[in-house]
Amino acid sequence: MPEEDLVELKFRLYDGSDIGPFRYSPASTVAMLKERIVAEWPKDKKVAPKAANDVKLISAGKILENNKTVAQCKMPFGELPKGVITMHAVVQPSLAKAKTEKKVDETPKKNVCSCSIL
Repeated sequence: MPEEDLVELKFRLYDGSDIGPFRYSPASTVAMLKERIVAEWPKDKKVAPKAANDVKLISAGKILENNKTVAQCKMPFGELPKGVITMHAVVQPSLAKAKTEKKVDETPKKNVCSCSIL
């Protein structure tokens, strides 16, 4: 693939630091980008994804779906000549895991009501 066809992306983290920039083929999927983000995530960060599904990518105010390609995601930026596109990477643990943890944390509370008539 010619060098000029590659799309240059960087990923902005929650604290303002960046991962990248890296060059990707327009045929690369969002799922592939997320895997790279997990692999390149700085080890010194307090919040870190455990898997690619823990990462949400946001571009132009929209959460990107895993099956979309880079070419489909960069549409609004088509007029930028060889610019680096910044996407925001947000860590959000998977819902199934969060629901399980929530059930463990919630212990049934006894409703105690007492009335005293004097």
